[in-house]
Amino acid sequence: MRKHKWPIEILGIILGIIWLSPFYLMIVNSFKTKREMFEDTLKLPAGFNFDNYIEAFTELNFLQTFMNSVLITVVSVLVIIVFSSMAAYALSRNKSKISSFIFFLFVAAMLIPFQSVMIPLVTIFGKLEMLNSAGIIFMYLGFGASLSIFLYHGTLNGIPKSLDEAATIDGANRFQIFWHIIFPMLKPITVTVAILNTIWIWNDYLLPSLVINQEGMETIPLKMFFFFGEYTKQWHLALAGLTIAIIPVIIAYFFAQREIIKGISEGAVK
Repeated sequence: MRKHKWPIEILGIILGIIWLSPFYLMIVNSFKTKREMFEDTLKLPAGFNFDNYIEAFTELNFLQTFMNSVLITVVSVLVIIVFSSMAAYALSRNKSKISSFIFFLFVAAMLIPFQSVMIPLVTIFGKLEMLNSAGIIFMYLGFGASLSIFLYHGTLNGIPKSLDEAATIDGANRFQIFWHIIFPMLKPITVTVAILNTIWIWNDYLLPSLVINQEGMETIPLKMFFFFGEYTKQWHLALAGLTIAIIPVIIAYFFAQREIIKGISEGAVK
């Protein structure tokens, strides 16, 4: 039996190397000078010089830009979790043709590309004077709710309604039942929803570039455009900045990876 597994293992190793190759190129070239990088992007740097990181940190005004990204990401993810979980709970506990149709609309909305709605969306929010941090959080709720409701809905279908009925007999109202009994049971899928949306919002460039027009409120991907001018591209600094930017997301993922896998399984299978 073991002999028949070695082709799969080799294939897994090859796919792993291919998947890790962009990270290798990013990290290795972030330590090189501009000349070294263009001479050979694959070889190791002559010396691990941290000047690129220091310059990128300064040019990006990293502390302020980092806090802007954290603020928008954290608030957006919290809003998505709160509204999506409540919407999924209402749809899963009130089975009817209307609720099924609404759920179908949420699922179908995942197929709508952002590019097809971005111009009218920005136009409408511009007229409402909401092209700012509050406006982009509201947009992230709209774009992130569909997948989040889908995942929550799948998990809630596996939680028996008898828990709700027992709590109702004990005198709890619908709000108390959800937040004190049901929502704590949704921890694995909540972690999954949080991580998936965090990665998406943290790395998003297109929506902030259309919405955030206030100096000093740029997110990290938006500020990273500073390294790509009309006549020159400072790849060595951009790669150093990217390496710094992805560290918080990687740390968050490693702490929550067990809950992510468990949550995806529950939300997709049940």
